[in-house]
Amino acid sequence: MTTVITKAQDFNFNEVDCGPEATTFQLFAPTTAKRVVVRIYNDGIGGRPVKTVKMKLAGDVWQATVKGNLLGKFYTFDMGKGECPGVFAKAVGVNGQRGAIVNLVKTDPEDWCCDAHPVIKSPVDLVVYEMHHRDFSIARPDAKYPGKFLALTEPWAIDHLKALGVNAVHILPSYDYGSVDETRLNTPQYNWGYDPVNYNVPEGGYSTNPYDPACRILEFKQMVQALHNAGIAVVLDVVYNHTYDIDYSNFQRTYPDYYYRVGSNGSGCGNETASEQPMMRKFMIESVKYWINEYHIDGFRFDLMGCHDIETMNEIRKAVDAIDPTIFIYGEGWSAGQCALPTEQLGVKANISKMPRIAAFSDEIRDALRGPFDDDKKSAWLDKGVETESLKFGIVGAITHPQVDMSKVNYSKVPWATEPTQMMSYVSCHDDMCLVDRLKASIPDISDEELIRLDLLAQTAVFTSQGVPFMLSGEELLRSKKGVHNSFESPDSINQLDWKNLQRYPQVFKYYQDLIALRKHHSAFRLGDAHLVRKHLEFLDAPKGVVAFRLKDYAGRDDWRNIVVILNANREQASVSLPKAMYTIVCQNGEINEASTNKLFGRRALVAPQTAMILHD
Repeated sequence: MTTVITKAQDFNFNEVDCGPEATTFQLFAPTTAKRVVVRIYNDGIGGRPVKTVKMKLAGDVWQATVKGNLLGKFYTFDMGKGECPGVFAKAVGVNGQRGAIVNLVKTDPEDWCCDAHPVIKSPVDLVVYEMHHRDFSIARPDAKYPGKFLALTEPWAIDHLKALGVNAVHILPSYDYGSVDETRLNTPQYNWGYDPVNYNVPEGGYSTNPYDPACRILEFKQMVQALHNAGIAVVLDVVYNHTYDIDYSNFQRTYPDYYYRVGSNGSGCGNETASEQPMMRKFMIESVKYWINEYHIDGFRFDLMGCHDIETMNEIRKAVDAIDPTIFIYGEGWSAGQCALPTEQLGVKANISKMPRIAAFSDEIRDALRGPFDDDKKSAWLDKGVETESLKFGIVGAITHPQVDMSKVNYSKVPWATEPTQMMSYVSCHDDMCLVDRLKASIPDISDEELIRLDLLAQTAVFTSQGVPFMLSGEELLRSKKGVHNSFESPDSINQLDWKNLQRYPQVFKYYQDLIALRKHHSAFRLGDAHLVRKHLEFLDAPKGVVAFRLKDYAGRDDWRNIVVILNANREQASVSLPKAMYTIVCQNGEINEASTNKLFGRRALVAPQTAMILHD
């Protein structure tokens, strides 16, 4: 029997309830439509429906029960706006045009019941590695499943991630998206995937068989399981702020104009969703919960979080906490255009203090290091030694600190993070030029040697900061995208990782590896508490182009009493005065060695050009 739903809030987006004797279909679609039908198909594409059933309206929900065992069949809803699989399909056919009726239990890999989130005590213990499935594996010579979910189950992939030391993989959008035709996967196609169609189904283009609805689900779970077995968390990039389009979207075809802020373009895509609408908010909450419960996802990165209202983001945090409070949530603290809602209601960076335990990316530290987002040729601290205060703001984790002069910080005149765990520290991501290309664009005629020095220096600032460190896949290989600023649909020749760089630049991978290990081994870099940062982190006097700070008095109960980090962007040696002590130098001249016996006596450090020095007593 089907429960009659009279209130929208009672609807749980479980649109298909399949049993051996009958299947119940439900669709939240308050509408003036006179007729809504569900059509049953044998296949996910093509062919005529084998059954068409009228649905009945009960409150805000259309319902129909179809007798017989429909397992393996496909379905669509149609209220006169065009057929679609509803808004919360859990399985679909090729290209996501029809929903699929599957037994989700049978899509679980062996021992899935024993799969568990990796133990990560605090977000500040994370080292986040952002990747696109195709970029990472398509050019790997020994990949059995290049460009697929299963590539991340292969020994070479797991071994690389573990050797590097990352403990969280942020996968670019991996739900069913619209810009890649899954029926033509042998034809070169590429997209980042920020064009959602079915939010709660894995993308078929990353599966070995997009025609089989269960295949993509199983393989996604196998990927998660393999990463979990390696102690690596999985962060899903979610794009609830807009859809692939409006007129053909599942939202619009079931409840026209309800899910969108009509006429607003905060997403920059012409179809901004309305998170403040009760059922859009409920959809987002239930979607996040579904990815956690069904796919064991460990974290979420919200695309253009500044389009979503604060109340929705806090409700999502609350719902996630009820499942597992260690699941990490972060996002872009901005929108791509002007939203219909007033700024004080939106999840922008300036409002992060109103969203406890949700983090945002710091464009302050990013652009302080390499230069502004809107001018590829303009450099900053790495080249000119400017934006020092903005860099310091990033190092403390975007919190209030007595030694940071906010009047000199690039984009924020007041601190926006309550805790350092609310700041994502980074210098490069999938969006905009990667670090190598930006350095080449902003520093004319840069040599390979200088490029490497500045690359390593930039990442040292990121990984010794008090925020949550984040890096783009392939930067440990000195990744280049041949100068392409926005490679969202560029070919593999632009986006793929060049694995030969492991042999060409072994010192780069070794430095990244040792830098990540240094952060992991020393809690002083991961204080995770604003009070402790203000108590233990102090900046030292330094010449122009140099930022120096000390983590003092066994910060975070570290084994080292005082740690000094000196970042020298100058093209000449820098001299920095130190508190009097006998120091051990663990980072110098582009090399890190925690077991070093190299001593420094006295009160002055001489730091080589365009390098970092780290020492302790």
